[in-house]
Amino acid sequence: MSEVKHKVVSLDYKLFRDHAEGEMIETTEGKQPLVFLSGVKQMIPEFEAQVIDLNVGETFSFGIKAENAYGTRNEEAVIELPQDMFKQDDKLIKEVVVDNVLPLQDQNGQVVPAKVVSINEETVTMDVNHPLADQDLHFTGSVVEVREATKEEIEHGHVHGPGGHEH
Repeated sequence: MSEVKHKVVSLDYKLFRDHAEGEMIETTEGKQPLVFLSGVKQMIPEFEAQVIDLNVGETFSFGIKAENAYGTRNEEAVIELPQDMFKQDDKLIKEVVVDNVLPLQDQNGQVVPAKVVSINEETVTMDVNHPLADQDLHFTGSVVEVREATKEEIEHGHVHGPGGHEH
């Protein structure tokens, strides 16, 4: 097995649904590039594998099947939660609206986006599947910058400085 490459990679990219001519889901165009630290499982493994050996200025265009991206939908990830979790002053908070995405915490304290499916008498049905579950993806873009990660970045597991995590 090859040694883990800890690089800080900056990319401009566009993400499309299904294939390069599909609906554009997101883009960095007009925004800051995506900056990530390789080798720490921050990115979809297949995405990282496709871009890790590219140099500054090189372009990329590749697809990733749903099962290698955000996985397949899991019906067990549709859960009913007591309305009390979403109440303030005995009223549902205004953000609890069908199709709204709210941040929930899982049992490990990780924040996961959850979509409101329905509001029932005493519960709220939430879908914690990733919004792109069951979705084939296609990425195009170019490499803006590549540099070796610092020892501190590797220890902390994230990028420091411009485009990264500040303390």
